[in-house]
Amino acid sequence: MRVVIAEDNALLREGLVLLLTTSGHEVAGVAATGPEVLPLLLEQRPDVAVLDVRMPPGFRDEGLRAALAARERLPDLPVLVLSQYVEETYAAELLGGGARGVGYLLKDRVGRVDEFLDALERVAAGGTALDPEVVTELLARRRDDPLDSLTPREREVLELMAQGHDNGTIARSMVVTERAVHKHIGNVFLKLGLPPTDSGGHRRVLAVLAYLNA
Repeated sequence: MRVVIAEDNALLREGLVLLLTTSGHEVAGVAATGPEVLPLLLEQRPDVAVLDVRMPPGFRDEGLRAALAARERLPDLPVLVLSQYVEETYAAELLGGGARGVGYLLKDRVGRVDEFLDALERVAAGGTALDPEVVTELLARRRDDPLDSLTPREREVLELMAQGHDNGTIARSMVVTERAVHKHIGNVFLKLGLPPTDSGGHRRVLAVLAYLNA
């Protein structure tokens, strides 16, 4: 897998390079400032881009704007965004419109190597990977009822789906059967007015994200 990294913190940037190369991936290029990102992505056309939100020169949203611009030019470009904090507006903008092949993780998640690599591969394959804290923030914005109709177990299933987990992983996390998870998912989609399909983890996550950003 070819990866482009955009991160201004030299220590984290080099750490990502080392982690990815030792895991068998190719780092196709690195960027340390916002203006470098888009030209690098257009030149290299990587399998996935790992981007910091705030980069020089302004340390505001340079990385995110580059990611959005790149996806306009390369609609199928998978993007995994890293941030120090839960920046709700940025997350919602990136995930808006039923986005596919996107992830948003807090930087401390990078230290959990297996979780980070799993999220990166999921995003590269066209799936979605959201940090649990990001999911919580997005769900908290939706206070205009259909979420209030969910039971605690259904809400837990919804949050795990939005993080990108499949039925088996959700069942193990909740210590229930996959049949129970399937039933909870049906109830969630019914209450949220979403198509009651269970044909694939990505499709379900995209449906949830479309609801969150409706």
